Formats: sequence, structure tokens, C-alpha cells
Amino acid sequence: MRKPHTTPIEKEVVLREEDFIISKTDLRSIILYGNQTFLQMCGWSEKELLGKPHNILRHPDMPRCAFKILYEYIENGKEWFGFVKNLRKDGGYYWVFANISPTYDNNGKMIGYYSVRRKPREGFKSIIEPLYKTLLNIESSEGMEGGIKAIEELLNKHNMTSNEIMLKIQKGIINEL
Repeated sequence: MRKPHTTPIEKEVVLREEDFIISKTDLRSIILYGNQTFLQMCGWSEKELLGKPHNILRHPDMPRCAFKILYEYIENGKEWFGFVKNLRKDGGYYWVFANISPTYDNNGKMIGYYSVRRKPREGFKSIIEPLYKTLLNIESSEGMEGGIKAIEELLNKHNMTSNEIMLKIQKGIINEL
């Protein structure tokens, strides 16, 4: 399934404080459900979005290594927290603070992923945008492996997990990396 080409533009849409974006996917990250806020924020209709890979929303400003870490967490049955810049159908973008968890059937078998996203706290961009830009630069010269190595070094420097750092940024406890 080919991802449609959308040219990014500098048009940010900001999620309201009281809104939550909710979506469900299968194990291949094919979108099975998206709430009305999800549809409004991404600009796609339900018909256009259901059955499509979730990476239809992947903004080119997002480093691939961030998604590698995300999938390592959720494929191993753990929840993941992080900041994501999503691409809208019209080329604009929106930022979210995401919590993604695996979902299970009645027999305990993992069957997909459930994501709840909310508005990130004010000031997060001053930390996250430079980090993601650095990771993109590393990936362009050293590949995704270089980005993963840079993240591991950052986590070791702070003696925290990825989730711990992201949650502390969202709470305003960490204001610089």
C-alpha cells in the first residue's frame, strides 16, 4: 500500500487542551478506528483513513529512530510516551503528546495498538525540535543506527528511559537536554 505524497507546508494546527485524539490499529499499524478529533486534526475523512497505514501521517521532520524505539516498546507489550509531529492531508502539521499501548484479545494475544494523544505542554518544542533535527542530521549521514546510538547516549547521560525523559518534558520537569 503506497503512502500518498503530501508536500509539507508551514501551517500548524494546534490541538485544544480539552481534546484527545484516539485511534486503534492492527499489528501492522493499519488504522481500524479514529475518533472525530483525529479526523479533524489530520484532515482526512474516515473513508480515506480507515484501512490505511498509520504512517500516512508521518511528517518528514520526524526521525525514523523515534519510531524504531516506539515499536520496540509496543511490540514487547509496553506502553510508549513521546512527542510526535504529524502530517495533515493539506500538508500542514500538528504536534501531539502520544501514549501508545498494545491491545489484546480475550485470550491475551496481542492484536493491535491503541493510541491516545493530547496537546503537548507549552515550551516542549524548544527541547524536542532541536533533538529531532539533530537525530535527522545523524540519520542522514549515519543511518537509523546512528540515530539509535545517539538516543542511547542521551538516555545513558540522563540515566533514564525514553519514556521517563518524555514524561518529564511533558510535565515541565526537564527544560533542556
